[in-house]
Amino acid sequence: MQPFGTIRAVQTAGEDGVIFYTSGADLAAQNQAITALNQALMAHRPHWLTELVPSYDSLMLVFNMSEVDYHGVYQFVKQLPITDTNSQTPSTLHRLPVWYGAPEANDLELVSNTTGLSATEIIECHQQSAYTVFAVGFAPGFAYLGELAAELATPRLANPRKAVPKGAVAIADRQTAVYPDVSPGGWHLLGLCPVDLYKPGAKEPTLMQAGDQVEFYAISEDEYHALVQTAGESA
Repeated sequence: MQPFGTIRAVQTAGEDGVIFYTSGADLAAQNQAITALNQALMAHRPHWLTELVPSYDSLMLVFNMSEVDYHGVYQFVKQLPITDTNSQTPSTLHRLPVWYGAPEANDLELVSNTTGLSATEIIECHQQSAYTVFAVGFAPGFAYLGELAAELATPRLANPRKAVPKGAVAIADRQTAVYPDVSPGGWHLLGLCPVDLYKPGAKEPTLMQAGDQVEFYAISEDEYHALVQTAGESA
């Protein structure tokens, strides 16, 4: 299966999957191509397609083996009309509040030691960008957001935590994310977000989808607790 268009490589994945990898000048361009391909497949969804799994620069198609084979999937995608995502309906924008420096999610000093920025500069810099959801994975509702400003780029922790608190806002390398639930993790923590990112049983259990945009804004400790209480009452 040869490359074509913005597809730089194609490979099989198990008995019922094909992965398409995109090309681009940078990660953002590659991810934009994935978003365009994903949207085209959703708009012209074939009956044999059972699942789409987007990532940073790849999209895996899972298919019904009784209806199509690898070659059929490849030929379908190759002839698929794909349009520029910039000309389509704008993606959803999520504005997420953050209690920066919350005691149980505070690696600001570690990040400061790595970047040379003060805690105030770190917080301000983190709020200045609109981030793209490059992929959703690792845990249900966990969205990989990028790209983080170069001056905030921070390596993962040498010794990952066994339990990162729910709602922890974190950074690693050129990425940022919010932990949707308590889980292990090796990213540096900046604060806490009171918004539920994953609601099992809901019609749309995951708040964010690949291609969405995310902005962060600072709130106080009192505002954080008030929002947590409100979310609990409406659950």
